Parts: sequence; structure tokens; C-alpha cells
Amino acid sequence: MGACCGCSLWHSEGIVQNFPAKTMLLDADESQLVLVDYQARLMPAIADHAAVLANARVLAKAARALQVPVWGTEQNPSKLGENDPELRGLCQRTLSKMQFSAVEEGLGEWLRPPARPQNQGNARSLPRHLQKPAAPSAPERPMIVVAGCEAHVCLMQTALDLLEDEFDVWVVTDACGSRTERNRDAAYDRLAGAGAELVTTEMVVFEWLRTAEHPDFKVIHQLIK
Repeated sequence: MGACCGCSLWHSEGIVQNFPAKTMLLDADESQLVLVDYQARLMPAIADHAAVLANARVLAKAARALQVPVWGTEQNPSKLGENDPELRGLCQRTLSKMQFSAVEEGLGEWLRPPARPQNQGNARSLPRHLQKPAAPSAPERPMIVVAGCEAHVCLMQTALDLLEDEFDVWVVTDACGSRTERNRDAAYDRLAGAGAELVTTEMVVFEWLRTAEHPDFKVIHQLIK
């Protein structure tokens, strides 16, 4: 019989097994921001591109103010150009890629800390082929807030791969875009069905703050006025 809260399960032996409940609100201390392909030669073709880019800048500035790591990606920058200069300057690092999914080119390694070596006693004396590999570390900041272009190509494929890699993914819909609204909206439907949370820029910012008493509230509020 399942427990009514959904956080535990009764076995036939009467033993309760607990499962961690998914956090419903974003936490700045648990978050990372990924900004996908806001590139000079791509953005003019994106529907409502000025608003999309403006919201991405708000996200990046808020993240920096709240010490949330910010990562960028650029698709084939020799052809599509670099990201918007202001946005690029707010990113800690920018990943150049040819694959549509940034995860295929190493983004996951940026988001997840290096694996910690296991305590294996005298394992170092064993031949290398008999040593157990270190278990992958759980991400210290598992909430990945992601936005970018095009929503139905690089953004979607990156987000789906992050979900497959067991990150919690939050897609910022008003900071994403495609050349057509139909493609954009189809991406949102698919992402929601795969388990991503669909949010807006203001939802993200106010969840990161949580309270008007936050010391950075006035600074962040100025970004969205």
C-alpha cells in the first residue's frame, strides 16, 4: 500500500522505505544556470528575439548577484558568431560545440563535480584492470535552470540529455525561442512530458530570492522593473 504523502512505500513485511521528495521550488544554493546559443547570426531570426535576449540577460545578472554559477554554449561559432557580448561576459565559461546537445560535448562535466576516489584499502597495489572505478559524484547543485535557442533543437536536446543524466531541469520559457512559435511550443510540450519544469524568468528570480528581506532583493528587483 502506498503512503498518502507519496514519500514512502509500505512493503509486505511492514517496513517503510523512504524516497526523497522532489523539491518544488528553486533554491539559489542548489542551482546552476545554462544559457544556450544566444548567437549574433542566430538571434535576428528568432521570434520575439529582443524579449528572449532581455530575459536571458536578467537571468544571468540575477544569477551572478546571487552567486549561482552561469555557463554558456555556442553552436558552431565560426558560422553563427559568438553569444551576445553582455551575456557572454556574465558566463563563467562558454562551451563551443558542434553537437546540438551541449551534454554530448562535455557540459555535464562542468555541472557535476569530479568523482571522489573510493576508499579501497590496498586497491592501489592491484593491477589497474582490477581496480574499481570511482563512482560518479552527485551534482552539488542539481537544479539546472536552462534557457536558449533554438528551443526545439539545441535547447531541447541539451535539456533532455540533462534529464537523462539525472539532473533536475527547469526550462525558462520566456528566455527561449525558435524561428517559429509552433516549433518552440512543441519543444515545451515534449520537455514537460519528459519531466522538465517549465518556468518564467520572474518565477526563477523570485524563487531564488524567496523573501523581500533578502539582502539582494532591491538589486534583483531593479532588473525586472
